[in-house]
Amino acid sequence: MNRKVKAILPLLAVLLCCGCAGSSGKDSAPDLQSESSAAEASQHDSSALDGQSPVRTQPSGLPLISVQTANTGADALDFLTKPVARHVAEAVASWTPGYVIPPEPYYQDCTVTVSDGSSSFTADAAVKARGNWTTKYAKKPMRLKFADKHNLLGLNSGAEMKNWLLLAEYKDASLLRDRTALRAAEAVLGKDGLYTADSALVEVEVNGQYWGVYLLTEQQQVNKHRVNITAPKKDYTGTDIGYFLEFDGYFYTEDDLHAFHVDYADNAPLVPYDGKDGSGRTIACLPENSRSRVSDVGFTIKSDINSQEQHDFIADYVSNVYRVLYAAAYQNKAMVFDRDYTQLLETDICTPEEAVRRAVNIDSLADAYIIAELTCDADIYWSSFFMDVDFGEGGDKRLTFEAPWDFDSGLGNKSRCPDGTGFYAGSIVPDVNANSYETMNPWLVVLMYQDWYQEVIREKWTAAYDSGVFTRLCEEITADSEKYRAAFEHNNERWGISTRDQEIRNELCARAKKCGTQQEAADYLREWLEKRVQFMNEQWHK
Repeated sequence: MNRKVKAILPLLAVLLCCGCAGSSGKDSAPDLQSESSAAEASQHDSSALDGQSPVRTQPSGLPLISVQTANTGADALDFLTKPVARHVAEAVASWTPGYVIPPEPYYQDCTVTVSDGSSSFTADAAVKARGNWTTKYAKKPMRLKFADKHNLLGLNSGAEMKNWLLLAEYKDASLLRDRTALRAAEAVLGKDGLYTADSALVEVEVNGQYWGVYLLTEQQQVNKHRVNITAPKKDYTGTDIGYFLEFDGYFYTEDDLHAFHVDYADNAPLVPYDGKDGSGRTIACLPENSRSRVSDVGFTIKSDINSQEQHDFIADYVSNVYRVLYAAAYQNKAMVFDRDYTQLLETDICTPEEAVRRAVNIDSLADAYIIAELTCDADIYWSSFFMDVDFGEGGDKRLTFEAPWDFDSGLGNKSRCPDGTGFYAGSIVPDVNANSYETMNPWLVVLMYQDWYQEVIREKWTAAYDSGVFTRLCEEITADSEKYRAAFEHNNERWGISTRDQEIRNELCARAKKCGTQQEAADYLREWLEKRVQFMNEQWHK
């Protein structure tokens, strides 16, 4: 069977029973509806533009990004209202009779004006809708690709880049979850020199029509100002480069050169970290037989590579790093790489802990666990979990976890730790339907019962908590909600509160569904986060 045909079959199964923003991260598929309601929801984006779209009539306190397309015809806004990611559209078509597959997202030439009230600039760019499942929503995220490098609103210490993102935050009625999570990640990962995308709330206009509040943020990419690893020169085929990777259930949709499968130590079972010594359970990451509903989660290579040799090298390397972790945690063995990083050797010249530290930047893994545990994002088993390794000159050749992403399904929005308590990231988690199957993120689970690793987590959590960062995050949720009240109200006038959109409601926990305004949603976000911080502090503070 052709690989593309084989690929779509598990993908359809995935979309039917699970899910996962971004041109660099992936957004989760919502819980499924009946065929009729799914058809109605999937076609609702054109109705959002019925009548005259409002315009920004007065300053709201937020910067304004104005997009003016080169196309001024009647179809000028089609690039933002009609496209749906192809694999998402094909999945919808499989359960929706009569569904007409729309165009894929495509770039539209434009000029972009960025104004913060005191200064502004205009530059040539291209813009398109971006994302996976979020491309089905009426308010779609966007990617801006400038002709030249620019800095936007001072983000990332003024770094000038061509690629920037506008996250619609439509699923999140508070409009603040991604911003809050990225702030938390910067506070935790930044101390270890690890990358987290910077962000700023903005309002957006497209061709003079008000498009709402967005989160301006950075493209997840290899660059000295972002994921700072060695980028290969054009057509270079050697393996001594940097590799930027995503743990990704959508890996089947990529071309063969940029996707690979990991066997996770022959799918060896792990003990979930649930605060009860696993409750007598073990769980494997991958499907254990052909009847299993568990989805196969592999890897996407997000950086540019040019050869099969590079592909095979990094695929084998990642598989072997996981074997190092598993051998240390479950077999008390020390495994180390040979000089070429192509084979593993058992050794007694170092301890299992030392072997792990040789293979993995353990500070980065502990940071990743803290952010994942804090946010309880529903996609943690599925996608938007990034890592990299640098084999270029000066690279340390350890797998490093950074660039956290995509939290609009977390922080109490979906039914994951809805009261803010309970172990999550290192434990068994449900798929996005919450009742189809159970699974896990093996990278976050495998070391959880190692005393030395728990001590690393305790030290990092304690330092972050004692710095007051989590208290400030909660205060900032309230401050942002109050400061930008006019903008949030204007956004809701444009799009309505998303908790009343049936497609979105199908994804939300009971408490989130009750929020009828952005203010109520922000209050709930703060309430949930305060409870979550309290729970984690009871578990991890030294």
